[in-house]
Amino acid sequence: MLVSEFSFIAAGALVGFVVGLTGVGGGSLMTPLLTMMGVPLHTAIGTDLLYASISKTGGAIVHHRHRNIDWRITLTLATGSIPAAALTVYALANWFPDASAYKHILTSSLGFMLLVSALSILLRPAIQRRMAKREQSNWGVRAWVDRHTQALTITMGVLLGILVTLSSVGAGVFGVMVLVTLFPALAMIRIIGTDVTHAVMLTLIAGLGHMSMGHVDWHMLGFLLIGSLPMIVIGTTLSSRLREDIIRPILGATLLLLSLRFIFI
Repeated sequence: MLVSEFSFIAAGALVGFVVGLTGVGGGSLMTPLLTMMGVPLHTAIGTDLLYASISKTGGAIVHHRHRNIDWRITLTLATGSIPAAALTVYALANWFPDASAYKHILTSSLGFMLLVSALSILLRPAIQRRMAKREQSNWGVRAWVDRHTQALTITMGVLLGILVTLSSVGAGVFGVMVLVTLFPALAMIRIIGTDVTHAVMLTLIAGLGHMSMGHVDWHMLGFLLIGSLPMIVIGTTLSSRLREDIIRPILGATLLLLSLRFIFI
């Protein structure tokens, strides 16, 4: 087996293990890891989007069987995200002569979304506590959000559609924070199920869009999946034995450092 093929299997195994262990971090880790291995950024993003869609499909099926998906919320998010993803792909394909012309947009988007993902992971417990307190106290802004939930959900879907298509990052962890903020009364397992299902839909459409521009390396994608799928199972099995308050800061700090690399270097 070639060294490059083994390295892609190893990369898939590492990311799969982290995803299984923490439930987040797939796109946040895969795209930066591939670029550090010498893969062009547009190819890393396009391949990672389809990788995310395929690797998360199993989780979405399990959540569906356990009725952990709020389909109304999923489809409302998709109402904004799917058209936004398609239009973003159209803009990249028709407004720029080639991938090098919009590389700076992809790099900036990736750095920004890594930063957002890192902060979402690190601050999620505090945000959840504050949202719960404000829900109980009938906070004014909370009441306004409740009155405009559908419009805000579609708007956040649009934002997710654009940024995920440009960076391959955020469909999971940032999507969870959006749902926690907009739907604080929704059980966490249903937030996760809804987010995973929406992420599958969004990354599939965005990935197919990148595929139409030749940004998907199918050979590499196959080896990433070979490495990741078994490790997702192993990581998931071990996740119950490790404390979340230890795992979260490590992952958040890693993404924070990676974001600085793409923003400033």
